[in-house]
Amino acid sequence: AAVMAEYGLTEKVLGIAYDGTGLGSDGNIWGGEFLLADMKGFERLAHLKYVPLPGGDTAIKHPFRCAVGFIYPNTHRFSKFIHRLDSNQVKIILKQIESKVNSPLISSMGRLFDAVASIIDIKDTVDYEGQAAMELESIILPTEDYYGYRIVKEGSKFCIDVNRLLEELYRDYVGGIPKGIISGKFHNTVIKFTVEMAKKIRDLRKVSKVVLSGGCFQNRYLLEGLYRELQGEGFKVYIPSKIPINDGGISLGQAAIACAYFS
Repeated sequence: AAVMAEYGLTEKVLGIAYDGTGLGSDGNIWGGEFLLADMKGFERLAHLKYVPLPGGDTAIKHPFRCAVGFIYPNTHRFSKFIHRLDSNQVKIILKQIESKVNSPLISSMGRLFDAVASIIDIKDTVDYEGQAAMELESIILPTEDYYGYRIVKEGSKFCIDVNRLLEELYRDYVGGIPKGIISGKFHNTVIKFTVEMAKKIRDLRKVSKVVLSGGCFQNRYLLEGLYRELQGEGFKVYIPSKIPINDGGISLGQAAIACAYFS
């Protein structure tokens, strides 16, 4: 909404929001969303597939918890990663997930970045939010490759399933592929599935204006790559230039929505 206000957009747009944690209208934690939106409402058309976040807010400071949530229930396929962690802590986390105690469901792009950073042993614990993702971006080495993924239909919505991405990424890590290449392939994959999802939505809903917003887009590689690829597919792409792309833009968006409701 903040970006729409900056550019004076009043028609429906495809809003792609990639962030850490935000309470969704279904009671789950959002952060990897594709929204058909104008100033008076939105329809959620697609999102990252839900995974558990063991420990809730605690996991933000401990990315290895995010990783366990993303690879559950297939932790046996990530044995080197699991064995690196404290075994007692892993048992507690798995029990937490299985009993659904303080393990909210998330569709968060920010937490996916955290999970990847932990799986390839960049950062298991952080001092501030976004640190793991920033360090993951900082080591990118040039590559055109990407990992696999699935886009599945669940009811009236699409879900982006990253299980295959994480398994292929882990195999690269165990196989000794440089972490910079792994990071590059991961970022390329996020760009690729985002563009594919946007094209599916355009075909169904005839919307060609895309608004990008959310803290994950402070990642220059992600933002510039996605901007370039979306434009190459014929989308008109809007990113903020006068306001922050992260939570700093929320208040303007709230004001713009209120203005639309009461005008």
